[in-house]
Amino acid sequence: MMNAAVDAVKSTVAENFGKMIPAHDAASKDSQFSLEQVPDLSGKVAVVTGGSEGIGYGCTHTLLSHNISKLFIISKSEDVVKDALDAIKTEMGEAAAKKVEWLQCDLSDWEATGKTAFTITEKTDRVDILINNAARGIMTAQKDKNGVDLHMSGNHIGHVILTSHLLPLLKDTAKKGDKVRIVNLSSNAHQNAPKDTKFESLEELNQDLGPMAQYGRTKLATLLYSKYLNRHLTSNFPNILANATHPGFVDTRQSSELILEAYPLGGYAMTHGLNPFKKTQFEGAVSTMFAATVTDKSGQYICPPAIVEKGSDLANDDALGEQLMDLTWKIVKEKTKKSSADQGCPFKEH
Repeated sequence: MMNAAVDAVKSTVAENFGKMIPAHDAASKDSQFSLEQVPDLSGKVAVVTGGSEGIGYGCTHTLLSHNISKLFIISKSEDVVKDALDAIKTEMGEAAAKKVEWLQCDLSDWEATGKTAFTITEKTDRVDILINNAARGIMTAQKDKNGVDLHMSGNHIGHVILTSHLLPLLKDTAKKGDKVRIVNLSSNAHQNAPKDTKFESLEELNQDLGPMAQYGRTKLATLLYSKYLNRHLTSNFPNILANATHPGFVDTRQSSELILEAYPLGGYAMTHGLNPFKKTQFEGAVSTMFAATVTDKSGQYICPPAIVEKGSDLANDDALGEQLMDLTWKIVKEKTKKSSADQGCPFKEH
């Protein structure tokens, strides 16, 4: 009984905190993993959304340092990307920086997201790793240009559109006999989604739930989408693995700056008081890199360093996942019909 309690505490520490207690050391032996264990990635191609800062940059840096052949970074901020590329040039050299191609795109702009995916397919004949990382964090509710909640629009729907438009390329890569890994960054914050979440209508998505629940609902959607892909995609293409990850409590612009948009006073504790316990951007990338380069399983929720967790009851509700995706397809088709379906661009569900 005591040993089980101690293991639970160690797992909590490993999954969520860093700096003073590395996750690798706190985890049980069968769940240990570090960035040094990422295999050689020569010949492989990766796509990372939001790969120029925070956890995304931790992934980008790790992929390059393990010889990824080509890396597409999708980000909406040119300045942030320039800083990231300058850092790569300084630390890894010009050759590493030349492997990177930046594509400017706001994932809440669904037409632009689809075009970005097509651009990638024109520039490479394979994608081995897709890391859907970019996200609007714990901030106040807003709507995108289509009148859809901005959190859901970018964090969930934008990544669904990107993944769907890359599916032919992902499938072609898998048919060559290679493992293709899709990683969707979720979070233990998915537990903050309202218990009565149904994903039944646009009106429900557009409810202002408050910053924590607004963000948490998108992370629930991300987790459900990963399991949906496992049921519908991996079942037909066993070489395509889809998993969700939790990065832990990471020192990023979200936790040090953007949180203040929603909580001008209360956010101070997160930005300063908890700094000694936050993971670095590299520690925050560990579970995602395990899912992106090593695991041979699909449909899992992987927490740092490589601990498989169950997630909330809602996260394991397959019927809710089906309802979420039915609503996702419906909204996207209705909002983008003129620029996609009417132009002969089918929306590939799986």
